[in-house]
Amino acid sequence: MRPALLALALALSAGAAGAEEAPLVACGGSFADFKTRIADHAIGMGHDPAEVRAFLSGVRQDQRTLDADRRQGIFTTPFTEFARRLISENRLVAGRRNAREWDAIFDRVEAEFGVDRTVLLAFWAFETDYGAIQGDSNTVNALATLAHDCRRPELFQPQLLAALDLYRLGDLDPATTTGAWAGEIGMVQMLPEDILLNGVDGDGDGHVRLKTSVPDALMSGGKMLNDLGWRPNEPWIEEVALPADFPWGEAALEVTRPAAEWQAMGVRPRDGTLDRPDLAASIVLPQGKDGPAFLAYPNFNVFFEWNQSFTYVLTAAYFATRLGGAEVFDAGNPAPGLSDAEMKDLQSRLAARGHDVGKIDGILGAGTRAAVRAEQARLGLPADAWPTRQLLNAL
Repeated sequence: MRPALLALALALSAGAAGAEEAPLVACGGSFADFKTRIADHAIGMGHDPAEVRAFLSGVRQDQRTLDADRRQGIFTTPFTEFARRLISENRLVAGRRNAREWDAIFDRVEAEFGVDRTVLLAFWAFETDYGAIQGDSNTVNALATLAHDCRRPELFQPQLLAALDLYRLGDLDPATTTGAWAGEIGMVQMLPEDILLNGVDGDGDGHVRLKTSVPDALMSGGKMLNDLGWRPNEPWIEEVALPADFPWGEAALEVTRPAAEWQAMGVRPRDGTLDRPDLAASIVLPQGKDGPAFLAYPNFNVFFEWNQSFTYVLTAAYFATRLGGAEVFDAGNPAPGLSDAEMKDLQSRLAARGHDVGKIDGILGAGTRAAVRAEQARLGLPADAWPTRQLLNAL
C-alpha cells in the first residue's frame, strides 16, 4: 500500500523529469510569501488571478508531510523477505478477482497501450491495495509544502502548478482531494503532471477521477506505462536457474545478450521455455549467486520509471508474473546480508579504495553493487555483487 511504502521510498514517476532544473520561484522563507511568489508566477503564465487565489486560499504548510519526507529511505530489506511480505495470498486472490471483474477495461488497456493486465494489477495492488488505501494527506497542502521546502522544489513546484490545472479542469478540489504524503493521487498513485499528460477518461463521464473510477485509473496507468516506453506483447522478467560455473560478473543490468545466448551459456528458464529467445536480456541476482535468479527483458527497465527502488521494482515485476501463473520463486540459500552498520562500514571501505558509492547510507544501490562486484573480482571471490561478511572481512 502506497502510504506505508512511501515512508520508505518516494516513487518518482514521469513528472520528475525536471528534477535537475532550477525551481520556478525561490523556495523557503515564510510560507505566506512563498504562496504570493507562486501565485504571481502562475498568473504570469496566464492563469486567471481569481482562480489562482481560490486555489491557494486555504493552502497550509503540512508538518506531517515534512516529517514523512525526512524519514524516507530506499528499501533495505532483502528481496526474498520483502517479496514474501508484500505478496500475500489475499493479494493474489484479490488480483485475480479484479482481473475478472474489470476484464473489459483490461482488454482496452492491452489493445490501446499494449500493457499486460498483470503488470497494472501488480502496481494497483502495491500502490493502494486495489484502491482501498490511497492516503489521507491533503494533496495541495502536501505539494505546496514540498514546493516551498528547499530540498526538492524543482520537482514539486511544477507539480503544484499542475494541480492548479487539474483544479481548473474540475478534476481536483484543493479542500477535499487527498492522497499520498508526496502529492500522488488515486488508485495507481500518479502525480498531477502525469495525470495531465496521461490521464484518461475511461468511464466517459468527462473527467479523470483516479480516486473513484477504476476505468479511469487503469486506463491512465496503462497510458503512463506506454508513455514511459513499455513495449507491447513483450515479457519483463522470468525466473531462471544458473549453472555453477556461470561467470558471475556478467550478472548485471548493464550486461545484455540475446536470451538465447544466455541459454547457450547454461541459463535455464524455470518453466523450461524462454519467453523470448530473440530479445536482449540481463541476468538479475538480487541476493547473489545462491539466491533467486531472473532474466530481465527491456520492459523491466520501465518499472524503474515508476519507482526507483530495485527491491520494489523486482518485487512488482515478479508479482505480475505470479498473477499470470508463474510459480513461487526458488529462494535458494543466499549468504546472509549485512546489517545497516555493516553496510555503512563496507561502503566506507569501498570509498576508501576509490569507489564511488555515493552517500554512506547503508543502501545497496547501483554504485555500491558495482563497487562490490569490482572488489569481489579483485579478491578472487564470485563477482555477484552481493555484499557478505566474507567480503567485509576481506576488506
